[in-house]
Amino acid sequence: MPSATRQKLEVRAEYLRAARAYFTAQNVLEVETPILSNRAVTDPHVNCIRAGSKMFLRPSPEYALKQLLAQGSGDIYEIGRVFRDGEAGSRHNPEFTMAEWYRINFKLRQIITDTVNFITHLAATSPQPVTRVEQIQYTELFRHFTQLDPLSASAETLADFAMRELADQLSPNLRKALGDDRQGWLDLLMSHHIEPKLMPDTLTVVTHYPAEQSLLARLSDEFPGTAERFEIYYRGYELANGFHELADPQEQRQRFLNDQKARASAGALVPEIDEALLNALKMGLPDCSGVAVGIDRLIMGCEGYRHISDTLAL
Repeated sequence: MPSATRQKLEVRAEYLRAARAYFTAQNVLEVETPILSNRAVTDPHVNCIRAGSKMFLRPSPEYALKQLLAQGSGDIYEIGRVFRDGEAGSRHNPEFTMAEWYRINFKLRQIITDTVNFITHLAATSPQPVTRVEQIQYTELFRHFTQLDPLSASAETLADFAMRELADQLSPNLRKALGDDRQGWLDLLMSHHIEPKLMPDTLTVVTHYPAEQSLLARLSDEFPGTAERFEIYYRGYELANGFHELADPQEQRQRFLNDQKARASAGALVPEIDEALLNALKMGLPDCSGVAVGIDRLIMGCEGYRHISDTLAL
């Protein structure tokens, strides 16, 4: 039998209706982009699911949406299925629903406000509506919980702290596996040491991630060593990940090359660089910001569900 009951599916349908109503009121156009791609993404921490010998299921509609933006689409959004290999558990499912949108001429501050408004709109009539919002920079949050500077601490220092503070949660072999991967240690400490300590009843907006975790975000001129990237947490879940979007094709190519090196070092699949995205940047990506919100996790947090399967007809 499907994992979600009829009642829970009705709840889910209400969230999806509320999401589309929000974008309609904001005059953001709904679009649909391909689920299949002939390339996997290069991100070292995202593994795509194969669909046949030459195709992959998308982990995000981001690249396709940016091609539309470069063609002059204006503000757009998509609500659809995305796929990640190896992600399964109470908060993860290999197939899940993402709302992703882009706003022209929005800076980081504006897309954060937009995302908070979206989440609070969807949560307004839920058993656990959003009543408190807190914003904090990544470096300040990291220093508060670890007394370490995430912009300068070495991989060894981060590893020492993680193995000491999280000894009962980590495999003894992890230190060898992660080695001198600073980003890996930063991610581990954020997910296992910091996230569990965030106030569950507060929508926590974390901004300006370290530059090495910039992904597809612009680097910050205001706060050197950081990127114009943010994430939002609620009820113990990461709900959103957003950027003031990088529009420089040369810098984006170099980041893709760095990703390929990291994947090769880890013995993972090394996908080809997505030239279609780079061509879109060359055409001229408008100044914009974008964000992705996990709909299933948002429903979990607002409805008090313990498992992501409660939101899905699995």
